[in-house]
Amino acid sequence: MYEGYETLKVVREGKIVTVSFNRPQLKNATNPQMHRELARVFPEIGRDSEAHVVILTGSGDTFSAGGDIDAMRTSLDDQARWMESMVEAREILMGVIDLDRPVIAKINGHAVGLGATLALVCDIVVAKDTARIIDPHVKVGLVAGDGGSVIWPLLVGYAKAKRYLLTGAPITGAEAAAIGLVSEAVPGDQLDARVAEIAQDLAAGAAVAIRLTKRSINMALRQQMDALIEAHLGYETMSHLSADHREAITAFAEKRPPVFVGR
Repeated sequence: MYEGYETLKVVREGKIVTVSFNRPQLKNATNPQMHRELARVFPEIGRDSEAHVVILTGSGDTFSAGGDIDAMRTSLDDQARWMESMVEAREILMGVIDLDRPVIAKINGHAVGLGATLALVCDIVVAKDTARIIDPHVKVGLVAGDGGSVIWPLLVGYAKAKRYLLTGAPITGAEAAAIGLVSEAVPGDQLDARVAEIAQDLAAGAAVAIRLTKRSINMALRQQMDALIEAHLGYETMSHLSADHREAITAFAEKRPPVFVGR
């Protein structure tokens, strides 16, 4: 098992599987290959009878820098690939939610865009206190449609969620823990030990009870995601076709501020 991954590193040690975003030279930004591998990995873990706990983290000093700008530029005129990515986005989120093993997000550095959303749908989220969690979809002319608009309000309420999703503003791990966006935040030199402690405690626990408790808790989350995600991805697709999104990507390539026109 766990063979053929190029952008993820997947390792099982005993009962614990660690999945690492593995493009450290690009700050673990997601590209089409990583998208496909993320859609595959969680169902594969679900078929591994020896896997009891999952840790999701990033290689190097970043959790995930979000979408790869080069991939975004390519997708501007490749609508078939964009539609594939929307299907995969749903599969990725549901892969974590439906997996009956507890998933711990170890936010070891900045978590951006889909990286942030994926971390926040995990069951336990432990962040480095100085890491920044950001959903900057609006900054590149996109709707936060890949689950961010679902999970942020569920965790922190509409008022705080709108504060961050409508502006694309960052929040530190420490601030996120204070408002309940993540489970806890610790200094960077304590992160590995804290996550290992939680993982070992879960791995030694009553697997059937833990798995069914996760399923029970996630019933409401799954209902929400099922009810909303298709519409949210549709809105993201509408914004993908906008002049503002094209301008944001062009401006990034030209190293200048975007000039949005509201179309």
